[in-house]
Amino acid sequence: MSADAARMARQVLIFVLVFTLGTPAWPGAWLREKDSSFTAISVTVFKEEDVYKYKSSLYAEWGLRPKLTIGLDAEEHQDLYGHALIFARVPVTDFGSAGRLAAEFGIGAHHRQYSTWAMYKATLSYGKGIQTGLGAGWLAVDTAIEHRSHEATIHKLDFTAGLSSGRRLDPLLQIETSYVPDRPWYWSARPSVMYRPKTGNLTWILGAERNSARDEIGFKFALWRSY
Repeated sequence: MSADAARMARQVLIFVLVFTLGTPAWPGAWLREKDSSFTAISVTVFKEEDVYKYKSSLYAEWGLRPKLTIGLDAEEHQDLYGHALIFARVPVTDFGSAGRLAAEFGIGAHHRQYSTWAMYKATLSYGKGIQTGLGAGWLAVDTAIEHRSHEATIHKLDFTAGLSSGRRLDPLLQIETSYVPDRPWYWSARPSVMYRPKTGNLTWILGAERNSARDEIGFKFALWRSY
């Protein structure tokens, strides 16, 4: 199979998964209700020296049991490197109005071009519903250790905040940071707008991304779907 054909096959598979897998997309500390599901697909485009580069991601989760959510987290950077991870999330404790904690454990593989190795990830997540002058929302903080064989152990700290006010337009902010010993800190910030049509269970996301690896600003498009 040629490289172009393989790339097209992967893209078709992603879209099939998104529309065959089946509330707001609260990450981290929130578990899915039994038999409910959520999927998200996104593409971010950067321009570097008059050349457009992209990264794509697929995220899906399903409530297997009342206290067990399983899922898939995959990301690809223009066929150069990426990963695919299956995970399980379980509750740790519920503080009521003060928030909740959940733990997540994942196993999968990462690649650089045609070489593939194993990877493992453990995450502790805190989440809390919030009330603001603009309406109800949520915030989440995720801290993780990700071990990638033949590469590095990565320490991550991520922050997500958004509104779920019931309006058709709401803001969303995602900040990701990571650290590998003896390397500079990496960070990315993604302010976005969520658009919810009057009918259906889709949410459209349009935003920008700025990170410490490049000077250019990228543009992100995402589609969320819940069942």
